[in-house]
Amino acid sequence: MKALVFSGSVGRYLLARTLGKRLPVRVWDLKLREIPEPAPPPGWEVARVLLSGICGSDLSLLLGKGSPRLAPFFSFPAVLGHEILADVGGTRAAIDPLLACRERGLPPCPACAGGDEALCRNVAEGEVPPGMLGYCRGLPGGWSERIAVHPDQIHPLPAKVPDERGLLAEPLAVVLRGLRLLAPEPSSPVLVIGAGTIGLLSVAALRIAGHRGEIHVAARYPLQARLAGELGASRVYPDAWGAARAVGAKAYRAPLGPPAWRGGFSLAIDAAGTPRSVEQALWTVEEGGRVLLLGAPGHLGLDLSPLWFRSVQIIGTYTYSRGDFRRAVELLEGAEGIERIVTHVFRLHEYREALATLLNRRGVKVALRP
Repeated sequence: MKALVFSGSVGRYLLARTLGKRLPVRVWDLKLREIPEPAPPPGWEVARVLLSGICGSDLSLLLGKGSPRLAPFFSFPAVLGHEILADVGGTRAAIDPLLACRERGLPPCPACAGGDEALCRNVAEGEVPPGMLGYCRGLPGGWSERIAVHPDQIHPLPAKVPDERGLLAEPLAVVLRGLRLLAPEPSSPVLVIGAGTIGLLSVAALRIAGHRGEIHVAARYPLQARLAGELGASRVYPDAWGAARAVGAKAYRAPLGPPAWRGGFSLAIDAAGTPRSVEQALWTVEEGGRVLLLGAPGHLGLDLSPLWFRSVQIIGTYTYSRGDFRRAVELLEGAEGIERIVTHVFRLHEYREALATLLNRRGVKVALRP
């Protein structure tokens, strides 16, 4: 079958880390190849991929932005893709891609036993090669024609849910876990920094959950700004500093470098995961404010003085629990309109154009269809 294989070589990683977005897509460490059909472990099933999304974490991996210290928890070469809509025996389903204790044939670790599989200790242990989100060496991800799935990973979708909305179950689950940890007051103003898929789904999820407070969004691109307004944002700004001023925060000039700030939001969601967005989040919350890291930043050079000088708290989150994914699927039927986040769908062999669409900010969620 055809699949996009990421080799994961150290040399290509260093090249990508050095050149970043200046490296042409055609020479990235990613190739369309013929690979063997998936050989599922006993009790698993083979599913036909209908759609698979390109996530910001996939781009981070391809561009060499991830932390090398996380390398033990992945295995390559591998077929990427963890946002997956698939046909399983004639049933259209969203696929929960977590490879935690259950999928690895292991007794549950304390995190899995407690229902928080996002913190599974065994993502590099057991029968399955290292990997946490849907792919590893030997188990292809969604950038392929077929995948192997554990029966408990299969979440059938109602017929009225369009494919593009069903594809968003996985990133929506990421957002739901983050909001569960953040636990915003229903009437509190919230700042969302970044209006890609995660940022836009944060806006939508807050509104679906009945959040009555203002939602301010920092969106760098016109398409993102428009979608943020359509999904429930109260106000949209080109950067987070404008949002901070709108709620009364004050900037103080420093003798060198950017200003310091007092006041701001009680809650900020960093949905971009860049040095710029993390810095903005730390300075645009008020003293004692909280920052939720949904954008998965890697290795950053960062001024951490707001953490102690302003008593800012950071909440980190990655993936979700089984319950969060089930909840995401349940919400899809009533989440009309979020499918507009999926702006482009390309065939698998058009992957270079798909990646370029994201890099050039012509789309938001870009998906691949085998």
